[in-house]
Formats: sequence, structure tokens, C-alpha cells
Amino acid sequence: MKKLEVLIVGAGPIGLACGIEAKNNNLDYLILEKGVLTNSIFHYPSNMTFFSTSEKLEMANIPFMSIANKPTRTEALEYYRRIVKHYQLKINLYEEVKDLEKQSEGFKVKTSKGEYITEKLILATGFYDLPNKMNVPGENLPKVSHYYKEPWPYIGQKIIVVGGGNSAVDVALETWRKGADVTMVVMKPTIDQTVKYWVLPDIENRIKEGSIKAYFNTTIKDIQETTVTLNTPEGELSIDNDFVLAMTGYRPNFALLDQLGVELSLDERRRPCFDGESQESNVPGLYLAGVVCGGLNTREFFIENTIVHAEAIIGDIVRKKSLQTQ
Repeated sequence: MKKLEVLIVGAGPIGLACGIEAKNNNLDYLILEKGVLTNSIFHYPSNMTFFSTSEKLEMANIPFMSIANKPTRTEALEYYRRIVKHYQLKINLYEEVKDLEKQSEGFKVKTSKGEYITEKLILATGFYDLPNKMNVPGENLPKVSHYYKEPWPYIGQKIIVVGGGNSAVDVALETWRKGADVTMVVMKPTIDQTVKYWVLPDIENRIKEGSIKAYFNTTIKDIQETTVTLNTPEGELSIDNDFVLAMTGYRPNFALLDQLGVELSLDERRRPCFDGESQESNVPGLYLAGVVCGGLNTREFFIENTIVHAEAIIGDIVRKKSLQTQ
């Protein structure tokens, strides 16, 4: 059983930042990732462009070079690959955390490939792996997906895009431009006005001219093999359909937090309890980094404003280690 000073769960940008800080402070660390390097970014749509500029996403004194001001998914994947290579970070890919247990001095971590004992544990697990379900009949049909990669499978198909945020708008526009018959189903009365400013007029104009159909204040009642029933302000409506792309957002892995007894806020955000200075949770020795800190409010934390979590966490760990040796 491997013993460590610091175990980091998640090899996204913030997990990597924590690894860099740990290495710079000569801590015995390891990063675990259940999928590929920067797994969430890898599963983004192929043609996705970041909202943030490459400059704001820079970390660890490594310049982020991109062709345009706002980098693409591919450029981000290459950037983080170079960071890992430059710092020679210790990462185990394709090793999923299965069970976490708080012990008298540290944590026991069981994974798909082994077991570890660690003095400090950092959860930097993001939120992209668990989609928000619609909880409607037919959601488990093969034609329904909560993820979108590229438009080619939907050429000439009748598709429904659920949602009115950035992801839904990008999917609707890209599939429509490749020849899909696109209908948007939006729970709110309008497209989200926080949609990327250079995209918002595009989707509003496509809806206005009728190129993309949109039902507002509407939800899905049920999904069948060839149709979908909508709950509209005018009543139920059945429309022909080949695919449903539910861009309904994602949530953190609360199961890992629950295993260790992390307290969550009682409001609808379910925000985990942590110290704003050190990022240490209510469980001593357990630190939270990145967007997992926001609970269900996934619009509060981003890569650019959570990179600082790494320095705060490792700084706290080093200070406490120093006090123990005095």
C-alpha cells in the first residue's frame, strides 16, 4: 500500500496546479485521474472555444500560446500536456477513486488499481462527469445524450436541443449549420443573456427568422423512439424527433464528499463547507480545489479564478507540516 503526503484527485487544470505546487515544495504527492489528462476538457465539443482568453488561463509560468485571443479545446489540451511534461508531474491516468475513508491520521483511498494512505487529500474533481438529468420517461433511450462532440451525426436529422445557455446555443448553431433540423426547448422565457456576447445575436436572429425553432417556458414531458412530447404554455405538443441533445448542465461528484462527511449548505446550491483562506473543508486534512467548491452553482468558479486554490492549499499544508516538526 503506497503512503503519500498529498494525494490529489483529478488531473484537470486545478489538479495539475496543485501537483506543481506540491512538487515545488518537495512534498511526496500523486495525482489520480479516472480518465485522460484534463478529462473534462477532452470531452468538450471538438470545436469549442473558451470564453476566457489564453492569457487568463496561463499557469505555472508557462505561456499559453493560441492562434486567436480565445483558445480552442485542442490548444488547451496541448497546453496542459506541455505543462505536465515540463514539470514531470506524477500522474496515474485511468485510475478511478472508488472509496475514501477518513482515518485517525490521514485518509485511506481505494481505487480501481490499488490502495493508498495519504496524510492530506485534495479533491479537484470538477463537475463535468455527472450531467443534470431531466428525469423524464425515455431519457435513457439511445437517441438521448447529455454530451455533444461534433455535428456530423446529425446531418439531415430532426434534433431537439434542451437548454438555453452557452452549450445549448453552440450545439444548436453548429448542428443547424451542418444541415440538421433544430428545435430548441428552453425552460426560461428567453435565451440566457449570459451567452457569449459574440454568439448571442446569432442565435437570437436564427430563432427570429425561423431557421431554428424554439419553444420557451417549455419542458420535455416524455421521449419516444420517433417523437418527443413537450409541455408548452399552450399545452402538450408532440413533435417528430430523431435525437435529443440535453445540454442541461452538470454537477459535482457529491458521493465522494458524502463519503468523508463534508458538510453541504442547506440551500439549493449545496455548496460544500471549506475555509476561504486555506480551502480546507470541515474534515481536517481534506482540501477542495476548483469548481467543486461551488456545489450546484457552477457559474461561480472557473479555471482562471481557482488556480489560486493550489497555492493556498499547499501553503497551508506546508505551514502545518512545519509546525509539527517544531
